Amino acid sequence: MHQRCSLRIAFAALALSSWPAASNLGAQWRNVPLTGVPKNAAGKPDLTAPAPRTSDKHPDFSGMWEQDNTKYVRDIASDLKPGDVPFLPAARAIYDSRIDGSHEKEDPDANCLPQGVPKIEAAPAPWRVIQTPGRIVFLYEAFNLWRQVFLDGRELVQDPNPTWMGYSTGKWDGDTLVVETRGFNGKAWLDQLGKPTTDALRVTERYRRTDFGHITKQITIDDPKAYSHPWTVTQGFHLLPGGELLEFICNENNVDVPHLPGNQSR
Repeated sequence: MHQRCSLRIAFAALALSSWPAASNLGAQWRNVPLTGVPKNAAGKPDLTAPAPRTSDKHPDFSGMWEQDNTKYVRDIASDLKPGDVPFLPAARAIYDSRIDGSHEKEDPDANCLPQGVPKIEAAPAPWRVIQTPGRIVFLYEAFNLWRQVFLDGRELVQDPNPTWMGYSTGKWDGDTLVVETRGFNGKAWLDQLGKPTTDALRVTERYRRTDFGHITKQITIDDPKAYSHPWTVTQGFHLLPGGELLEFICNENNVDVPHLPGNQSR
């Protein structure tokens, strides 16, 4: 049986190459029906077919998805030019202290703590979207986490209880799903290199299902306590037809953390 947790959750150790391929997800099941999946002339899933739509004519993001490139979990700004991340001095000092890898033990991931938004979708583990008219639910294999995006017009209170994953509301801008998330606790890292966040973080994600098998997401980081102005990156994701989530239990990563440099986070 393929078990992604055999990696023992050492995200911070950058041991991504040993993560089993997501194509093995279906190995847990037989005769998985690919209902609603278009086929090409060879009878294979046609991932370039038009994106599906719901009964209310919005793009349907339902399905199993995986990041296109694991480089973003290491460095969310890997496509930007040096100096494009507008660190404030205090945030820059924190980042500079982490970037050499001497604080890997302090990475929340290495201590079985949530990756946070948007880092969790760049992690080398798939996630499922369940879409309804009033809310969209994200189920993440990584650490068995989840979040809800409410589309019913509700508003977040001024002083919400701080959380790792934040509180997400969504709206439609044509065919783009715009998700606003805030109410964070400021403890998550944006990437493995250690770009910091604070409790003022606000993340805006703009999801577009460009065809049946691909999503492009534009991410804007707005954290006035850490960065002088908002900054934006773009990431891609692909569909895993017939894939399913596996159980992913972290269990305090007690095998790997003692071997990582730095002080263990609390």
